[in-house]
Amino acid sequence: MRSSPAVREARLEMRARAVARRQREGVSARSAQVAGAWEAQRGFDELGRPLRDLTFCVVDLETTGNSPDNGGMITEIGAVKVRGGEVLGEFQTLVNPHTGIPPSIAVLTGITNSMVASSPTIESVLPAFLEFAEGCVLVAHNAPYDVGFLKHFAAKQERPWPRFEVLDTVKIARRVVTRDESPNHKLGSLARVFGSPTTPNHRALSDARATVDVLHGMMERLGNIGVQTLEDLSVFSAKVTTAQRKKRHLAEDLPHAPGVYLFKDEKGRVLYIGTSKDLRSRVRTYFTASETRSRMGEMVGLATTVQAIECATALEAGVRELRLIAEHKPPYNRRSRRPEKMHFVKLTREPWPRLSLVKQVLDDDADYLGPFGSRKVAEKALQALHDTFPIRQCSDRFPVLPKRTPCVLAELHRCLSPCDQSVSAETYAALVSRVRESLLHRPDEVVETVTERLTGLAEQERFEEAAVHRDRLTSYLRAAARTQRLSALTRLPDLTAIRREDDGRWAVHVVRHGRLAAAGVIPRETNAHSYVADLQLSAETVLAAPGPVPAASAEETELVLRWLESPGVRLAHIEGDWTCPVGGAGRRAAAL
Repeated sequence: MRSSPAVREARLEMRARAVARRQREGVSARSAQVAGAWEAQRGFDELGRPLRDLTFCVVDLETTGNSPDNGGMITEIGAVKVRGGEVLGEFQTLVNPHTGIPPSIAVLTGITNSMVASSPTIESVLPAFLEFAEGCVLVAHNAPYDVGFLKHFAAKQERPWPRFEVLDTVKIARRVVTRDESPNHKLGSLARVFGSPTTPNHRALSDARATVDVLHGMMERLGNIGVQTLEDLSVFSAKVTTAQRKKRHLAEDLPHAPGVYLFKDEKGRVLYIGTSKDLRSRVRTYFTASETRSRMGEMVGLATTVQAIECATALEAGVRELRLIAEHKPPYNRRSRRPEKMHFVKLTREPWPRLSLVKQVLDDDADYLGPFGSRKVAEKALQALHDTFPIRQCSDRFPVLPKRTPCVLAELHRCLSPCDQSVSAETYAALVSRVRESLLHRPDEVVETVTERLTGLAEQERFEEAAVHRDRLTSYLRAAARTQRLSALTRLPDLTAIRREDDGRWAVHVVRHGRLAAAGVIPRETNAHSYVADLQLSAETVLAAPGPVPAASAEETELVLRWLESPGVRLAHIEGDWTCPVGGAGRRAAAL
């Protein structure tokens, strides 16, 4: 598509302005100062893309309204391209909006209908601007506004929007400029703070020039405290102390690879464990910007080293993280430190079975529901079962119950009362069979009973009581769904699955009795079948755990399950049947 005369004229004006801009009074001095500041920082450890090496396109728009979705049109585009503190070029053109400019906007910007009548339209201006900004980092003051207009008209023209990285000087200023320096973060106020020779006047190019000076001023200030890269600038926060930033060298030798990182103090004690797809980039954030949790700042203050453990896949990294947290119990990790603190609801194996809360699964052929993360949640699920089934709740243990006076629960018809021999062993066994069915296969009877009670309480406006029963049902369903999913994988002696990753290679995981036994990525130019066979042979030997408990923590097995259930996973090998009941608790839990 050939450019219109007006656009060609704008491009010529752009090149001419590039020369004139560099000669403007005061700008050369500021450019030299900024470039010098960046040059002086070359001795620091670089952990990202240095700001001095990037080209920024600072853009500003004038429009007829606040939103393109409500009919707002662009009337002017102004942009300045800078690199290392030096202006490389400028872009400026009026745009014919094909609609009247409101008088209030004309007064504000000085742009009138007659000025834009012979100007090019956005259909010809936008391609020229995108060509000017190609390869740059876009910068704008209140970037969502300006970039939002540009993206709107690109979509309207069915033109693909380039994958620009965007910086918002308003967002950065809120973290850099205090209220003592400026009452607000408007462009005019910030231009005065940083001594810009250009006064913003609601004309696109002037405002873009002023934004350049504000950007340079903030970069100078941030450079003094170690913010040198685009990654640092994008997520900078004033809450990160100078002491934290001084430790950024701890991330220097870490690889750009998935794995686990361990922060350690001077005595080698593990303070915190985390995982990432990119170890170096993630650890860097603890020292530069985005990690603003106070306890993490305290942890970084104590840390003297960071150990990295590379992993073949992100799943292996997640599993290793869980195992290391359970082993070291780092003081600054709040989750996964006590995987052994679990509770289960147990349906006992005895002449007159009952339900009880236990902390350990035994190899006793009993049926278990769980694990639960806390006793309180387990008690709610247990109560939902007792509300549904009149199974005995006493803790007596002997082969034959003596005849005695029944308890209150029997009088309330909440127990079949085997203690007074009013129920036969066959009838009681049928009840136990229904309980077992609800635990392992179908929760329908519990759901229907509790739901009926909920409906009755709601009709009576007894909402607090209804909430209690709702919580009981929720705890039960979640536990039943968890038990069924974990048990299905725990039963399998061996399962090998593969998935194509984003880089085109195939990730392979070997899972045995719910535990990740091996992980790898098939190298290019390698026979896939041979690689998978070798990985299976070298995988960890895993023995089955008792009952429904996996041969790993429940959290690890659930992590493995999420990967196995993710799109694109293929089963390369399996021993046994991997099935969950069709009418299981998962369906009910999702509906709830």
